Order: sequence, then C-alpha cells, then structure tokens
Amino acid sequence: MTIFLTTGRLVLREFTADDAPLLTGLDGDPAVMRYLTGGRPTPAGEIRDRVLPTMLAAYRRPPGLGWWAAERRTDGEFVGWFEFRPLRDGDPREVELGYRLRRAAWGAGYATEGARSLVGHGFTALGVERVVATTMAVNTGSRRVLEKAGLAYRRTFHQDWPEAIPGSEHGEVEYALTRAEWALRPGTVRRSC
Repeated sequence: MTIFLTTGRLVLREFTADDAPLLTGLDGDPAVMRYLTGGRPTPAGEIRDRVLPTMLAAYRRPPGLGWWAAERRTDGEFVGWFEFRPLRDGDPREVELGYRLRRAAWGAGYATEGARSLVGHGFTALGVERVVATTMAVNTGSRRVLEKAGLAYRRTFHQDWPEAIPGSEHGEVEYALTRAEWALRPGTVRRSC
C-alpha cells in the first residue's frame, strides 16, 4: 500500500485492484450518489472494468496526482476517496479537487480535512497553480466543504446532461483557489516547492 498523504485523522493512499468492493459499496449508496446520478448505483462491473482502471492509470501521469482512498488513521476504516488530478492531461498546474465519502463519514469534518490537506500539499509540494472544483448548485453540503477548504465561488453554469436529475435545473457551480490567493490567507504555512 502506497501512502500519499497523512492528515490528523486520515491516511490517503493509492487505490489497488483489490479495492473494487470498497468502491462498489460507496457508489451503491443512493444517498452518496444523489447529486451524481440521482441516486442510481454504479454497477459493480463498471467499477471493476472502467472506474478503478481509470483511477489506477492516473498515478502514472503526472506523479503525485490522482484519486486517493481515504482511511481513518485510528482503525483503517475506508471512509471514501479524494480526487486531486490535472484538468488537462499531464499538466499539474491546474487540478480538480473532488471527494466522495461514505454516508457514515458525513458530518465528521473528513471532507474538509482531506480537501484542505490536498490543497496545501498541491501548492507547496506539487507545483499546483490553481485548484478547481464543481458541484451541483443545490449541493449545499459540498459547497460548504469547498468554502471551508478555502475555495471561492466563481460561477454558475448549465450543462446539457443526457438524463437530468432533481436539482440539475439550477445548474452547476465552480469554485476555485489560486496559489497566490492561498498564500495570502491568514495562517497559511508557506514553504517553497
């Protein structure tokens, strides 16, 4: 198991081929998938044949970015995953931040803790210049996490989805944070890359 980052309460590690059941359980919860698929679970075959191979391939380009399995430090319990990967293939200067946590982990501050740690690590160690995240406009929980992680609302936009889900009529929102903005925040630990 390759550990990427450790926070106060979490270990973020690389996924392995053996993690398909963890992802299937996560994506099988209608509440977890509410703002992604309208609550429809991702089939196990799709996790095994498409989702997990995509996650595993991301570690090769560029190094230090991809999807990270999140486990509690105290007992190794899988709480979900974090995404921190380039918006454009191979270019680490602008990355997308994302997360998906098991319902049992909601409300404990894990999403904020993991997101803040990835943002800080990206700006101090990975050469990231801008972090971007999107969510449905009606997903107030995720929007709060992005704000607590230091990202600021930038815009609302609408996409033409093949299957609309409840709330999609309100659009998507984009949040972002640049390295320069992050460095000006009170309490930011500034290290050179």
